[in-house]
Amino acid sequence: MTAAPTTLAEPTAREERKPISRRGRRRRSRLVAIAFLLPALALNLLVIGGPTVSSIVYSFTDWNGITSPEFTGLENWTNLVQDESFWNAIGHNFIYLLIFLTVPLAMGLLGAFMLSRIRRGAGLFRVLFFIPYLLVSVITAQIWRNILDPEFGIASALNAIGIHWLDGVYFFADENLALYSVAFVDNWHFWGFLVVLFLAAMQGVDASQYEAARIDGANAWHEFWHVVLPGIRPTLTFALTIIAIGSLLVYDYPFILTGGGPAGATDVASLMVNRTAFLERDAGYASAMALALSVLSAIFLVLFGFLRRREEEV
Repeated sequence: MTAAPTTLAEPTAREERKPISRRGRRRRSRLVAIAFLLPALALNLLVIGGPTVSSIVYSFTDWNGITSPEFTGLENWTNLVQDESFWNAIGHNFIYLLIFLTVPLAMGLLGAFMLSRIRRGAGLFRVLFFIPYLLVSVITAQIWRNILDPEFGIASALNAIGIHWLDGVYFFADENLALYSVAFVDNWHFWGFLVVLFLAAMQGVDASQYEAARIDGANAWHEFWHVVLPGIRPTLTFALTIIAIGSLLVYDYPFILTGGGPAGATDVASLMVNRTAFLERDAGYASAMALALSVLSAIFLVLFGFLRRREEEV
């Protein structure tokens, strides 16, 4: 009797599969992430990349926005460097920037710190602070135009009771007050957003740090300076970024309240770009202005991005 020949067992499907290395898994997850991002990236390139490239091309042309553009080389850029009205508008943007880097930022930090110490009713105050930010800019502008009207606003009410401090003061018609008055209205609309933003960041600070500071005898100011500010530095950097970009690109309140007047006292760069492109029919020169403004915004983005990276490393 002969023994049956022995055969090796066929490998199962599980045995045939080779384990995927850690590098392979990372590569696969990266490819999946890129695949999901491709539609959004394509849409972004279409909506943003296309107009950006066309603006760069048109900035080297003489174009009225309707007919075929005519290439003029660096003429628009040469005129832009020598354009005093444009740099005057940029100066107004930087004044706007300095105002918003101080007043609403300080008010937002103070309001958020005070709310963080309230145990009851904090939600109600948060809503009240945030309501102005929810109002449409046209409505906000009209409210303050009525309040500051020299004939029917607060000045008239004060005159009726014998207080003449604001008699003859034209906030939006005085060259010395117009820009600051517009910034005041924009600040009233914006600072509640900073309150909510900073309050959320403060609530994320470890409570043990507050307790340690109180044990060491720290008062409210010491807690704010040594605990709160270091704890919310990433949020503070983010707020500085949006303030800087928003100040350079501000348009709505100067346009609604003054239209850039009186005598160009509130003329900002975005207003000048809009006026040059659609009223003066010089879209090529307006493209050069818009690109110059974009370069300034990019500089601020790079600067604050560097600061934010350093904060994350710390």
